Amino acid sequence: MEKGFTTLTQMEYPGRVIIIGMSPTGDDVVMYAITGRSPSSKARRLERERKTVFVKPTDEKALQSGNPDLLIYPSIIVGKWKWIAVSNGKQTPDIVAQFKKGVSPVAALGNALRAWDFEPDAPNHTPRISGCVADGGALSIVRRAADGTVMRVYFEVPKAPGKGKLLATYAGGNADPLPVFSGEPIDVDIPYGTAREAATALYKSLSPAKGKDDYRVAVAVLYRDSTGKIKFALKNRNK
Repeated sequence: MEKGFTTLTQMEYPGRVIIIGMSPTGDDVVMYAITGRSPSSKARRLERERKTVFVKPTDEKALQSGNPDLLIYPSIIVGKWKWIAVSNGKQTPDIVAQFKKGVSPVAALGNALRAWDFEPDAPNHTPRISGCVADGGALSIVRRAADGTVMRVYFEVPKAPGKGKLLATYAGGNADPLPVFSGEPIDVDIPYGTAREAATALYKSLSPAKGKDDYRVAVAVLYRDSTGKIKFALKNRNK
């Protein structure tokens, strides 16, 4: 299994995961994955409506035991001018609002996220992770600094066939509070020819080690070829 997905297999609880890159044949690739520990976080699924993938509830009662404002949102939006946005929260539409010709992906994320903080879910202080793809790609993490202030970090993601970058909300340890992701995005090989193959591999990489709880909730994968044709593949634990 490739480097990035091997890393996921070693992370008991990564939280939310974003991968952007290219397929072996040069398709743009955007992946989003959800894992959850609490009943409210588990009571969700991903649904596609045209060119948007939404996080939606499967159990309203369980959802209300958490914070619906942090749990329900559009996770992937395909915009104009070859732009695609992905995030783990309601910041996704703000990223789409920055899609303009001539604007770099890093600049789009910087403009969109300047007013966003990490999530108000102490003691975890879950980071907001985001990405966008156009002619190039970029990732961002908005996280709590050691002194309690907001730290916004942006990463340029060069496009290369069969390669990508991975960003997660948590470092992988299953503790309280959860250790957040830090450092550079993780290198990922993307050897899959189709969105369906990639979704199956991503979901499998999140499966638990023997004797551990299964925290998988859902994954969504988007492939876009050079003509602009888009293929989605979704895999949900909750039907």
